[in-house]
Amino acid sequence: MLQQLSISNYALIDHTEISFDGGMSVITGETGAGKSIMLGALALLTGGRADVRVLADETKKCVVEATFDISAYNLKDIFEQEDVDYEDITIVRREILPGGKSRAFVNDQPVALNFLKEISAHLIDIHSQHQNLLLNDDSFHLNVVDAVAQSADVLAEYAASYGEYRELVKRENKLKADNESAKKDFDYLQFQHNELVEIQLVDGEEVELENEQKMLSHAEEIKEALGYAVESLGGDEAVLSTLLNIGNRISKISDFLHNTDDAVARIESARIDLQDLLKSFVDINEKVEYDPERMALVDNRLNSIYSLMKKHHVDSTHALIDLKNSIELKLKAVTSFDEELEQLHKQIDAKRKALSSIADKLSARRKSVFEKISGYIITQLNEMGIANAQFVVEHQRTTEFLPTGNDEIRFLFAANKNAQPTDIQRVASGGEMSRVMLAIKSMLSKTIGLPTIIFDEIDTGVSGEVADKMGRIMNEMAEHMQVIAITHLPQVAAKGKCHYRVFKLDNNERTVSNIVRLSPDERLQEIAKMLSGSVVSAAALQNAQELIDSNK
Repeated sequence: MLQQLSISNYALIDHTEISFDGGMSVITGETGAGKSIMLGALALLTGGRADVRVLADETKKCVVEATFDISAYNLKDIFEQEDVDYEDITIVRREILPGGKSRAFVNDQPVALNFLKEISAHLIDIHSQHQNLLLNDDSFHLNVVDAVAQSADVLAEYAASYGEYRELVKRENKLKADNESAKKDFDYLQFQHNELVEIQLVDGEEVELENEQKMLSHAEEIKEALGYAVESLGGDEAVLSTLLNIGNRISKISDFLHNTDDAVARIESARIDLQDLLKSFVDINEKVEYDPERMALVDNRLNSIYSLMKKHHVDSTHALIDLKNSIELKLKAVTSFDEELEQLHKQIDAKRKALSSIADKLSARRKSVFEKISGYIITQLNEMGIANAQFVVEHQRTTEFLPTGNDEIRFLFAANKNAQPTDIQRVASGGEMSRVMLAIKSMLSKTIGLPTIIFDEIDTGVSGEVADKMGRIMNEMAEHMQVIAITHLPQVAAKGKCHYRVFKLDNNERTVSNIVRLSPDERLQEIAKMLSGSVVSAAALQNAQELIDSNK
């Protein structure tokens, strides 16, 4: 329930605070007094578009804040999912900064606009005249039926199954598309695969071949260098012999010279290392031979590998091997397509049967309330002066599964006897559409319970007894929920438990809009003025009192 609304620096409103009670409240005022401005400010709390042009003072921020009692709405889970602090008395605030940015808060905690929209949908329903256009929308008709049928559980089951079904169909379509593409390229892929298989690639072999190619190309230089090294290290007067002599001589003087043992050990270590190096050079030297046939083989192998790398735009045998494996998978996919498609078809058929069963259950749940809906709406329309009203819930089953089932539902209407019911937008006047919508909202309030609802001149286009009936319906709704009605009709205004008046004032700088809660005497004067105009007569006061008394 909306308990309090505060608006600052919005359009013609400098600052105003309004407290609301439960039941039915009414708001009246001259045309252009600012009722729509108040609604525009309130729409910001439902996630409406923020526009810097609404700032009355462009140097200050606009703040719209509302306090709600949400203790009976079971909204804790929604708060917890978004990690927002839950309070039974929740404060929702929206700010528009002078720079044009807007911020949203719930219980003084910054929140995303999507969360504000989600939470406000559970708190307040602003029914402006343009919302009557929902009667032209078949999805709205379906939502109304689902609300009355209380089919949310079956609808959620269907939605989950439908999502799985669509995923399977998507996989089927992709498999077919991939197979068609693969078929077109099958011969070429097979050729590429054969080429890569025949060469029998070894991961990293190009590096070894490149090293061998360098060695074979420079065999003469290598043998000359190694021969020199071997001779220098191992000859009679070479390094190793010299080191051996040095070691022997130093060893002989170790008795006369302190710390020579370390020098002898280091010389011996160097001699052993050089002996190992000599052996390595000898082994390599024996293996290095210029072999024209081997050179040709290495060159040819490298050329074949380089050619494939260039062809496939890769830079290693590892990448070529990966490509071969990838092509193998594509070829296998083509050859195993029929088997895979058959398995997928079995899964789709099974899911389709399950989905059809849930759709039948959903459809049955919906059809069970068609007569209830028609009967209720017709009764309400009769009460509101459409004596020969006809209201039909038209239903057709679709051959394809839709996201909401396979039901197409439309509301058909006729206002006159013996007329053929048809689409509401084609035959209903503005006043009739308002009454149909009020009847629907009344039904929903008793069926599922709506949040606070604000009717913005839903009684436009009616008067007299019809207006009185519409007011009574709104008053009945107020037994289940909080109703705030903006109206120009005294018959509706007299139904309110609380009465507010919107008015304009001219100060030295500009015109401002304000709203006040009327006392019983002020309310009497306001309703009398609505009956007779600006000059309030004794008869108007008496009529106004009778209207008020008749609703006690």
